[in-house]
Amino acid sequence: MNKWLRKSFVVMVSILTFGLVTPSQFINNVNAEKPNSSRGAFEVTANEGSFARRTGYLEESAFDKDKFMEELLKQVEEQSYQKFGAKIRPVIEDEFREVIMPNIEKALDQTAHQFPEEDLKNLVITEQPGKGLSEKIFNIKNRVTGKDILRFHVRRDNPPQAGYWFNFHYHTYHDEFQSHHELGSIYWDKNTPPKWMS
Repeated sequence: MNKWLRKSFVVMVSILTFGLVTPSQFINNVNAEKPNSSRGAFEVTANEGSFARRTGYLEESAFDKDKFMEELLKQVEEQSYQKFGAKIRPVIEDEFREVIMPNIEKALDQTAHQFPEEDLKNLVITEQPGKGLSEKIFNIKNRVTGKDILRFHVRRDNPPQAGYWFNFHYHTYHDEFQSHHELGSIYWDKNTPPKWMS
């Protein structure tokens, strides 16, 4: 009997509102108004959970700079490995983690100290590294203004008689991305390295 009433109610709400209010929206609003809701104070609905996963934080929670930086560094590492691809990653992964990642962390930390908290939480990492021969690994930008703050690159160097090297560096908005700020170099081989993301 209860299912029949619920189905009737759903049809009635849909008809009366011409589909502008879905029954699930109406039921959610009714449940939200109940003072003794079975939902606990710290429970998260499916929609709120996906919001939290996208942003890393629930709207009500206070900004945690350490968590923010930790999450950003995870994304940096993922983007870098995506850039390296299946052929380059196994060869340079360990040295990248030991030599380059600590320098990237320092650069991000220095940048984080330049921004107030309300601006810092708007910094995001771009989603797609450059393919082929492109130098771009990732950019850090302000999601509100859409402007880049930092650009992290890897260049292929081939000094005479020295083989191929991957030169990691970054550029900042302070000088309109002109200067190279060195992060370190990793030796590849005498042979030409494959293209990025291959």
